[in-house]
Amino acid sequence: MALKSLAIVEAEWFFYPHIRVRMMMTTFYDISADNIRGESVSMNEFAGKLVLVVNTASECGFTPQYRGLQDLYAKYKDQGLVIIGFPCNQFGGQEPGENTDIAESCLINYGVDFPMFAKVDVNGADSHALFQYLVKALPGTFGSKVKWNFTKFMISRDGKPLKRFAPTKKPESMEADIVRALKA
Repeated sequence: MALKSLAIVEAEWFFYPHIRVRMMMTTFYDISADNIRGESVSMNEFAGKLVLVVNTASECGFTPQYRGLQDLYAKYKDQGLVIIGFPCNQFGGQEPGENTDIAESCLINYGVDFPMFAKVDVNGADSHALFQYLVKALPGTFGSKVKWNFTKFMISRDGKPLKRFAPTKKPESMEADIVRALKA
């Protein structure tokens, strides 16, 4: 029976090669995204780092969290923390700007110098592969959806999803989790 199943899977890979690619893309490090300047960045560049993935917005009640995220980044980046921001306009149209406007706003208003990425969808049919992966690995209150802007996902130094934080969770209240994960 096992051989029959194996033969069917191999036949599917032969006739449907895209299935093989999807099945093999199973880690954080297999995913790439365009940064805010439009350059492709592999998440593999963050191997060995503790990564906090955040979907962001410039006109949201949670936007002041940029300052707390920047403070955490400044304090722990030398110990291996990387925060990566992904602007998203899916929640109330709260990120209407172009990528260049977003980058400028983050720097001027909050001093953000952690890596920012191009605007993406985090839910639905057009959601970015990174968020498809994260919501499956770390489902939240709404299951396989991101609830709102400033949902945060922590990825371990070895690329494993560790923890999901609600938008209401302020960055400074995550510090103990970050310190613990950095020491692991």
